[in-house]
Amino acid sequence: MKKVVKISQVLVGILFIFSGFVKADDPTGFTIKLLEYFAPDALNIPWMDRFSFTIAFTIPIVEMMLGFMILLGARKKLTLILLVLLELFFTFLTWYTAHYNKVLECGCFGDAIPMTSWQSFWKNIVLMVFIIILVIGNKYISPLIKGKTQNVILVILLAGSTFFSYYCYNYLPVIDFRPYKIGTNIKKDMQGTPDVVKFYYTLKNKKSGETKEFDKFPDNYQNDWTFIGSRTETIKKGIDAKIKDFSIASPSGSDVTDSILSAPGNTFLLISMSIDEANKDKETVSKINVLASDCIKNHIGFICLTASDQTQIVSYQKTYAPPYQFYGTDGTVLKTMIRSNPGLILIKGGVVKAMWHYHSIPSFADVNAQYLH
Repeated sequence: MKKVVKISQVLVGILFIFSGFVKADDPTGFTIKLLEYFAPDALNIPWMDRFSFTIAFTIPIVEMMLGFMILLGARKKLTLILLVLLELFFTFLTWYTAHYNKVLECGCFGDAIPMTSWQSFWKNIVLMVFIIILVIGNKYISPLIKGKTQNVILVILLAGSTFFSYYCYNYLPVIDFRPYKIGTNIKKDMQGTPDVVKFYYTLKNKKSGETKEFDKFPDNYQNDWTFIGSRTETIKKGIDAKIKDFSIASPSGSDVTDSILSAPGNTFLLISMSIDEANKDKETVSKINVLASDCIKNHIGFICLTASDQTQIVSYQKTYAPPYQFYGTDGTVLKTMIRSNPGLILIKGGVVKAMWHYHSIPSFADVNAQYLH
């Protein structure tokens, strides 16, 4: 029993740390996922929207700390109670959303390991079994470190977990699991690979009445055979496109996706899903405008992709006089591209070369020295 408890202790600890880490790595993405859960067509608690970021920031830290505490054997009674309560909540939530088909992807492991609600539910059932083993065999859980040293380590771990989540919120994920991460060839990942299929044809002989299946039509088959039906067999499963629904519409409404992604030179994409909700403090706007002006002077592309309507765009132009043009892109796609509003992405030949949060907009001299030369 002691060995089973130790194995369970390690598995539960690592899983909770990993689960918390991938959420803390992308607190904005986790916030977006929580808004899906709170929506009227899911849990129908839209009044919780105002707390979405606070919850998204807190839960990963709690998960990581519980993982560390169970591994260290610290605060055993409190840790086990919190593990049971948290896992009961997650199990019910994933069962409810799976049973009623409310949320297609649970978000338990962020974008690192996409899981359906049913997959997450069964994962939680297995995890609950390991936690129950820990509860039953809790006498075999002993602290690795005791006294004040344990308290100091827990405080350091709490501070580190909190700082990590705070940093990722303000300066983009440290490890990017999203489909537009640096190094991504957007145009290539939009294509995917189709299934390899083989066709079979069922024909009936006009003279004998025999029915036979062929993988290709016999020569002049109409003379001796009557077509009955056909079927297809997948020989090799294709690969779905990693990037879907990405498109860029010019100010006149024409599709310019291919021309922008195929341009051999560098192009800056300023991403703003909603201009009204974007950070518009004086320093941020100034840095963006100066960088855009320098890029345009040096014949380097600089455009803004937004889902905002023309009224919002015109209002922004009158107030902030941006030197760049605005292009249209789906809002959900823009939220996926970068966790910052506004955020900046540099592409070359359709390949993502770099990206910046609005807290770290670079100068032209810096990007020229590192990327453009």
